[in-house]
Amino acid sequence: MLLLLLLPYLPQFICSVSETTCKATTRRYAYDYLKPGNHVIGAVSSVHLVAYPEESFKTLPPNAIQYTYSSIKRNYQHTLALLFAVEEINQDPNLLPNVSLGVHIYDNAFQARLSYDTLLSLLSGKKDSFPNFKCGKELKISAVIGGLSSEASIQLSTMLNLYKIAQLSYGSLDQRLRDTTQFPFLYQMASNEASQSEGLMRILRYFQWTWIGLIVSDDDSGVEFEQNMKSVLSWNDICVDFTRKAPLFSLSSFSTKPTIGFKSDIWKVLSKTKANVIVVYGNAQSLIGLQPIMYLYKTSPLKKIWITTASWDFISTVKNGDTGLKFFHGFLSMAIHKNKVPGFRKFLQTFDPSQHGNSQFLKQFWFVAFGCLNETSDLTIKHYLPCTGEEKLESLPRSAFEMSMSDQSYSIYNAVYALAHALHAVHSFRQRRLMEIPRMKRQTMQSWELHPFLRAIHFNNSAGKKVFFSEGMEFSTGYDILNFVTFPNKSFIRMRVGTMDSQASSNQGFTIKKETIIWPSSFNQMIPHSTCSERCQPGYHRKAREGELTCCYDCVQCPGGTISNQTDASLCGKCPANKYPNKDQSHCIPKGIIYMAYNEILGICLASAALAFTLLTALVLATFIKYRDTPIVRANNRDFTYLLLISLLLCFLCPLLFIGRPGKTTCLLRQAAFGNAFSLALSCVFGKTITVVLAFRATNPGNKMRKWVGKKLPSSIILVCFITQVCICTFWLGTSPPFLDLDMSSLSGQIIVICNEGSGTMFYLVLGYMGFQAVMSFTVAFLARKLPDTFNEAKFITFSMLVFCSVWVSFFPSYLSTKGKYVVAVEIFSILASSAALLLFIFVPKVHIILLRPQINTRDQFFKKKNSSK
Repeated sequence: MLLLLLLPYLPQFICSVSETTCKATTRRYAYDYLKPGNHVIGAVSSVHLVAYPEESFKTLPPNAIQYTYSSIKRNYQHTLALLFAVEEINQDPNLLPNVSLGVHIYDNAFQARLSYDTLLSLLSGKKDSFPNFKCGKELKISAVIGGLSSEASIQLSTMLNLYKIAQLSYGSLDQRLRDTTQFPFLYQMASNEASQSEGLMRILRYFQWTWIGLIVSDDDSGVEFEQNMKSVLSWNDICVDFTRKAPLFSLSSFSTKPTIGFKSDIWKVLSKTKANVIVVYGNAQSLIGLQPIMYLYKTSPLKKIWITTASWDFISTVKNGDTGLKFFHGFLSMAIHKNKVPGFRKFLQTFDPSQHGNSQFLKQFWFVAFGCLNETSDLTIKHYLPCTGEEKLESLPRSAFEMSMSDQSYSIYNAVYALAHALHAVHSFRQRRLMEIPRMKRQTMQSWELHPFLRAIHFNNSAGKKVFFSEGMEFSTGYDILNFVTFPNKSFIRMRVGTMDSQASSNQGFTIKKETIIWPSSFNQMIPHSTCSERCQPGYHRKAREGELTCCYDCVQCPGGTISNQTDASLCGKCPANKYPNKDQSHCIPKGIIYMAYNEILGICLASAALAFTLLTALVLATFIKYRDTPIVRANNRDFTYLLLISLLLCFLCPLLFIGRPGKTTCLLRQAAFGNAFSLALSCVFGKTITVVLAFRATNPGNKMRKWVGKKLPSSIILVCFITQVCICTFWLGTSPPFLDLDMSSLSGQIIVICNEGSGTMFYLVLGYMGFQAVMSFTVAFLARKLPDTFNEAKFITFSMLVFCSVWVSFFPSYLSTKGKYVVAVEIFSILASSAALLLFIFVPKVHIILLRPQINTRDQFFKKKNSSK
């Protein structure tokens, strides 16, 4: 019974007795590579793809050789990049002088659950794992580089945290790994998936792809990516039509014929969906289940564009080179940004596994790549050809092995150099401490001592890229946008068509050259469209369909007065005040500027009428001056007549201030000049009417009004009436003067240059006061129209005031209902009509007598009519 209890601890006991020999039960899987050194870097790679069945825990698992497996030759480059970096560092006299780097690599066969086993082997130093024991002092692990998938990185980190050993993850972009509380010693050599999701979103937005399909790996990383991606897309009005899990890898995944389940589920969705863009997420292992789609595409190609994430090296899943490569033609892919590393291609060209000891790991790679073995190989393979020594990696097809450094190999290369610089800093610090404290004993470096120096590294690698870790222990390299192009000779190229800086803001750091992209053949080199609904053209806006996603909508024309100047506009907007919608309501066009101009017909007519009446008034004034001593001129106060004609002359000139483009000066003066000129004219008319009344009343014997006869009373009336209007205009100009303004809303498509009256109250007060003067003049003249005085003007003034009042009464409704330049035309017409009424009705009869009937314009005739009237 005691022996049974101690049996689990027997391997540990054996190790404690002899550190050079460790024995245990048969290991399930044990391909490794060892290169000793003062500091050994552990690495967990993923090369051999092993199809393990689900554990039943009812029987002991058999040896790994019983399982079917395949080698992904491309992933061997990860190991070669690690060896290349170690060799460069060991040959560099300035980096880690007198200290050698070693490496110990294990393959976890793309099985995250084997990561514990491989890590225990790394920590114990032997293929057979011994927890908490180190079998071999020279194999103390300073740090671990791995793993390729998120699950592997998480499992490695869980155990490495116990030993405070640094882990540098080169392939995983999972955002969960940014949690420094849960993973305090994990360093990511690539930007996390949050920035990758942002990059994918920018690609979709750039090409206006709003309706997409999503295929993710059937694991926790796939679920996490799906949630993050949908969150990012929803904020940018991009909808996911369907989401499917990639079929799990199985032994039948390498078959060229599709499985029934795959054809009935994913293929059925792909055949029916309107989404022409499919985003695929997962690593090489989790997406091998998509291989049957390559066969289906060969027989029934679909019109789709695929966008893959940086975690999937999709070429590694190609089994049939001809069929698989054609399937990937035109793909867009996110890839970790890398610079060209000098010397790596030459290293691959001259690589020979025999130079690296008797390593099954490398010999297995050579056998898988070239189908031959060296004579010294200890691999138990029955039928093989001996290697000739002429085998070169560059002779392999690119679909099997690329000579240019992949993005994951670039991350491994940077990881090795980051560890080297950190170890160099540790040794330099220890040397300084020994010099400062001579009695201090030299001690072996502990794993936890490396972290402060690793977090503080900052150097330029051989490719000229700055290498440093952010606060989240992440090396932000950014992403390249690659376009995959295949050729009939089964070759391919990855063209870089864009870049994205993961550290730049959302509106910067993203560039893409769409003209260099080669699209899938089914699109005839046209940029694919991927929308749920047809795009709404400018002039229309989207209206969501009830019960459907926001990307599915109807196109509705913009309401009147609004425009949409872009495709798929959510809302229609109004034009700026100085513009108006075009006929199609697709853009705004500048409004035309209008005003009463001299060069248009209406302006010419009004200006000509104003000048004609001005000239006529001047002729009348000249006639009256010439015949100033005749009775008809001297009657009813000659000076008042001159003043009235001068005021009418000014009234006829006032319209010229209203014609032409308004300016600050004209706006300030024209209403005041018009108001004062008309007020003076009406004051003169009122004065002349009062003169007629007084002259008639004063002739009656004993009438007391005789003392008012003369110029004194009429002159006072004229002065008071005119000064009142001057005061009103002065107050108007002093408090709220008119100013130049633009009316952009009255007429559609036109900007009216107007003179804003400033204070509407003052404007109507000026007009109201003129109306009051006109009414008073009309009333007095009407009462005196039948007075039997010689050359009585009262009846002429009555008619002129009647016309004057009629014109200005009709002015108000016309003024308020008219828009644009016709408002000015209405006011000009009212000025000309009312002024012409005064001129024609009062002065034309007198001019007629002066010029055509001079015989009655005599003193004798005047007294004869006067006596006869008695």
